[in-house]
Amino acid sequence: MSFWDTITGSDLTREWQAFEARAEALPADHKAAWQQIKSCLHPYAGFTGRNLTPVLDAALGLLEEAAADGQGAHEVLGDDIPGFCAALAGGEGARTYRDRWREQLNRNVARKLGRVGG
Repeated sequence: MSFWDTITGSDLTREWQAFEARAEALPADHKAAWQQIKSCLHPYAGFTGRNLTPVLDAALGLLEEAAADGQGAHEVLGDDIPGFCAALAGGEGARTYRDRWREQLNRNVARKLGRVGG
């Protein structure tokens, strides 16, 4: 990856377009699961979302394999897609961007109030 691609994010754009092209080849229920997986994993993304590309690639690969084997998305992912996504992101205690922002805000407020640590 070149410096310019990193700065502009064009590498991410190409990856997302490749993901969406792969997802278009999936059956309807798998496409719906893909949309739900993307929305459930979004809170676990970093600032750029680069940390989620391997996770999304693996999830899409799982859906592609399930479709190739003739399995439905529900059979592979189960009833709890948000729980599946939380497990993919690092388990039940995985921190979302909201958690990180809340911790940063609490540290900043504590520092302004003159408390060390936070």
